[in-house]
Amino acid sequence: MYIVCCDLEGVFVPEIWINVAEKTGISELRLTTRDISDYDVLMKKRLRILDRENLKISDIQNVIAGLYPLEGAVQFLDWLRSTVQVIIVSDTFVQFAGPLMKKLGWPTLFCNSLDIGQDGRVEGYSLRQKDGKKKAVISLKSLNYKVIAVGDSYNDITMLKEADRGILFRPPDNVVNEFPELPVTYNYDELKRLIIETMNGAC
Repeated sequence: MYIVCCDLEGVFVPEIWINVAEKTGISELRLTTRDISDYDVLMKKRLRILDRENLKISDIQNVIAGLYPLEGAVQFLDWLRSTVQVIIVSDTFVQFAGPLMKKLGWPTLFCNSLDIGQDGRVEGYSLRQKDGKKKAVISLKSLNYKVIAVGDSYNDITMLKEADRGILFRPPDNVVNEFPELPVTYNYDELKRLIIETMNGAC
């Protein structure tokens, strides 16, 4: 029995931090897990910027409220959920995810949480567990699922490699070049075809 684990940002919805950067004009916030492989280094950098610029959780949530799924994402996810069980496995935060999950039809989501002060400042973050994407796959495999995993960034790589079938979706060139062993797809039709082939035993 198959189950599919998918990343969220870059696969189904736009990159949240890039949009925050564009809205605020703070170019440093454009950096994502496509650029920096160490998630802790990236998040600490983001937290310092938020503190320096006096940005609060409400400022980020206001940006997220204006975001919509990528073109074709809802239709693809509807097809996928009608075909196989799906879990969104993301390094985003519960304080970010609600509006986006609603627009995607409320799929199951595993993610992290932010530590928010009484004044609305983002004081820190709490991982559900370290390397949670990979460990989600390990746990599902222990339940005798075969796992197909889909992601686009450095923080997805351990999940993709642990899965029975890992697939890159619209990754940047640097990720493609560093992990040539992973198949690459650039649109939902290609991704759909590879998932079907995998479930039919063709890969």
